[in-house]
Amino acid sequence: MESRVGAVLLMVLIFPTLVGAMVRHYKFSVVMRNTTRLCATKPIVTVNGRFPGPNLYAREDDTLVVRVINHVTYNVTIHWNLRELEPLEGSGGTGPIFSHSPFRVIGEFTQLLISGFFEIGHGVKQLRTGWSDGPAYISQCPIQPGQNYIYNFTLSGQRGTLLWHAHISWLRATLHGAIVIFPKRAVPYPFPNPDKEVVLILGEWWKADVEAVINQATQTGLPPNISDAHTINGLPGPTSTCSSQGYSLKVERGKTYMVRIINAAVNDELFFKIAGHQLTVVEVDAIYTKPFKTDTLFIAPGQTTNALVTADQDPGNFLIVISPFMDAPIPVDNVTGTAILRYTGSLSASPTVLTTAPPQINATQLTSTFMDSLKSLNSKDYPATVPLEIDHSLLFAIGVGINPCSTCVNGSRLVSYINNITFVMPTTSILQAHYYNISGVFTDDFPGNPPIPFNYTGTQPTNTQTMNGTRVYRLAYNSTVQVVIQGTAMISPESHPTHLHGHDFYAVGKGIGNFDPVNDPKKFNLIDPIARNTIGVPSGGWTAIRFRADNPECVDVALSLGSTYKLGAEDGISGGGWERSKSVPDTPSF
Repeated sequence: MESRVGAVLLMVLIFPTLVGAMVRHYKFSVVMRNTTRLCATKPIVTVNGRFPGPNLYAREDDTLVVRVINHVTYNVTIHWNLRELEPLEGSGGTGPIFSHSPFRVIGEFTQLLISGFFEIGHGVKQLRTGWSDGPAYISQCPIQPGQNYIYNFTLSGQRGTLLWHAHISWLRATLHGAIVIFPKRAVPYPFPNPDKEVVLILGEWWKADVEAVINQATQTGLPPNISDAHTINGLPGPTSTCSSQGYSLKVERGKTYMVRIINAAVNDELFFKIAGHQLTVVEVDAIYTKPFKTDTLFIAPGQTTNALVTADQDPGNFLIVISPFMDAPIPVDNVTGTAILRYTGSLSASPTVLTTAPPQINATQLTSTFMDSLKSLNSKDYPATVPLEIDHSLLFAIGVGINPCSTCVNGSRLVSYINNITFVMPTTSILQAHYYNISGVFTDDFPGNPPIPFNYTGTQPTNTQTMNGTRVYRLAYNSTVQVVIQGTAMISPESHPTHLHGHDFYAVGKGIGNFDPVNDPKKFNLIDPIARNTIGVPSGGWTAIRFRADNPECVDVALSLGSTYKLGAEDGISGGGWERSKSVPDTPSF
C-alpha cells in the first residue's frame, strides 16, 4: 500500500499537469458567410460560420490545441473559445504553413496598417510558446488559403476574460471571440459567486467590405472611413436608418450576474451603461481588481472588464448602451449601440427604461476617474509584484506622421511611429530569424528614447516625416523594464490604446502634458497598481508601465494605429547577435 501511495505521489510530482489541468483539442474553420445588419447583407469572414466567433472556455493551466483551417481567400491567423467548438478527431494534422510557403509575403503590407494575420489569444501570456502568439511575420507566417495551422499553448497562471481575434488587416472586425478562463477546480473567485455569467462582445460594423475600406485607405494615403454602427454580441440594435434587431440579455429578479465585457472594436474606445443598474468591477484583462461600483464602464479596444450586476429592479426592460469616447478633433462613429436587459416575465413590447444620457463623446474626466479607480488586489493569493529596481528605462514618443507616397492621392500617406520609427513588415518571421540566427531580417538598434527630444505635446517640429525600419530593442531575460509611453501632438493629439504581447504590465502612472522624469515618478503607484495587457495613453499625455521580461520570445508592442514594434526578451547575446534561446521549445516542424 505504501509503495502505491509513493508511486502516486511521484507521478503527481513528475507530471503535475495530470492533476486538474486538461488538454483540449478544437477546430476553427475560417469560412465566408452572408450576414445581414443595418438592413443590408454582405459576405463576411467568420469562424465556424459565426459572428461573433465561438467563445473559448477553459480552466487555469489547461492546454489548448486548436487547428485553424483556412477556407477563404485571405491569409489568416487566430485566437480562441472552447466549449462551443467542434473537437478535433485525433491529435494529428498536416504541418504548419511554413512547408508550403517558405516565409514569403502574401498581399500588401503598409506602414499604417498590418495585413495578413490573426492573433491567437489577445492577452494569453504564451509562456515559452511564442510560436502560437499569432502576429504574422512576427511570430509566424500567415496561414495561406487552403492550408491549416495547429496552435498549442497553456493558460499558465491565468484566469478571467481575454480576447481572440484576427491579427491581419481589418479581418478582426468580424473574426473575434472571447476566451473565458475559469479558476482551477475548488478555487473560488475572490468576490461573491455570481448566479450566472454572460459574455458581451462589443464591436463595430461597416456596411462596406472592411477589406475594401482599408484597401482604399492604403491606396489613397488617407484615414479609413469610420464604421456605420457599434454592436453588442454582433447586433447594433435599432438605428435612425434601420430598425435592426438588438441583443437581449434575460435576467431573473434577485439574482447576480457577472458580465464579461470585451471591446473587440477595430478603433473605438467605448463607454458601457445599463439603465437603472450599478456595476461592480471585479476584473480587467484577466486580472482581479479591488471591487468598486460605477454606473459607467470605459473599455479601450482589446481590453476586457468583468463586472457584477444584480437584477434588483422591478421587472421590466432596461436599455444597455455603448457609445464612443474621443477627446481629439478626429472623426469617429458616434452611433450608439443598444441592447435590452429583460427581466423574466417582462414582455418584449413592454416600455423600455432608458439610461440617463450616454456620456459626452469627449468625457475625458470620466475616463480618467474610471482608470484611477482600478487597483490590484495585492493580496496573499494575488500579490502585486511591481518591479522597484529598473534595468531598462525607456521613453516611447508615439503619434502620427506623414511620409511620401508616389501612388497616393496627395503624394503622401499617414503613418504611425514610435520614436520617429515606422515599422516595416519583414518577409521572414522575426521570431524565426531570432531563433535560427537569420541575418538581414531586422536590426537591433531601435532607440530606447526619442533620437531628437522635442516639446511632445506643445509646438511640433515642421518636419513630419518618419524613418522606416524593422528594428528591435533587446532585453536580457528576467530584466525589469519601465516604459513611459508619451503621446505627441504631431498632426493631432489623440488617445492611443497600446497592447504588450506575452506579458502583463503594471500601470504605475499617467498624466497630461510632457512626462517629467524628476517629479512624475514621485507620484507613481508602486503598491497596488492595476496590471493589464492593454492600456490607453491619454490624448496629449503619457502613461508609465513596468514589467519583468520573463517570457523569452519576440514581444509585440502594438499601437491602435497598427504601428508595431518589438521588445525581444532574450537569454543572452553571443558574438553581437541573438543567442538561440535555451528555454523556448523548437519551432513547429517546417
